[in-house]
Amino acid sequence: MKRAVALVAAALACSVVSAHAQDTSMSFFVTSANPGKGGDLGGLAGADAYCAQLATVSGSTGKTWKAYLSTDTENAKDRIGNGPWYNAKGEKIADDVASLHSDKNNLTKQTALNEKGEVINGRGDTPNRHDILTGSNPDGTAAADTCGNWTMGGAEGAAVVGHSDRAGLDESAAAKSWNSSHKTQGGCTGEAFKTTGGDGLFYCFAAN
Repeated sequence: MKRAVALVAAALACSVVSAHAQDTSMSFFVTSANPGKGGDLGGLAGADAYCAQLATVSGSTGKTWKAYLSTDTENAKDRIGNGPWYNAKGEKIADDVASLHSDKNNLTKQTALNEKGEVINGRGDTPNRHDILTGSNPDGTAAADTCGNWTMGGAEGAAVVGHSDRAGLDESAAAKSWNSSHKTQGGCTGEAFKTTGGDGLFYCFAAN
């Protein structure tokens, strides 16, 4: 009897693990729009809340959302959980933090979708919106420019951005980087972001 109970328990445990492993619901997206104040996202807390808001509107529930943004006290790579992450169409972006920050990730123009499952305009499109706010180095650690830790939306400051379409002015690693391509110019306003090919968008990851 005890053996039978043990076998049933083991089967149920395997079933739970299998169901969890097969969860390909959205756990990653690019914001479809900026909250409205350029680089002033209300700090990390405000950016996280915006990720959660967009996810809820899109029909995603039960997840804890974190913005992929660094500050002078926090690294983007440490905020987003362990993975794996999937876009709105169930396509895997990366298995874990290490693969996300390596050549093994699956971030391209076709997979870096917003919460609605739409492609973000990239280089060659009008308007180009591929500059994604990160404030991060290629390894996901904090860079120096973060629009005042995401509290500045005026003519001062700058932010490091990545290219969601993995394309730029040349074939350099920076031009093809999803999270660390260059700094913005002309301040942290929404209009300033547009001058280099952005719209104040940022990445959101489910941390659980």
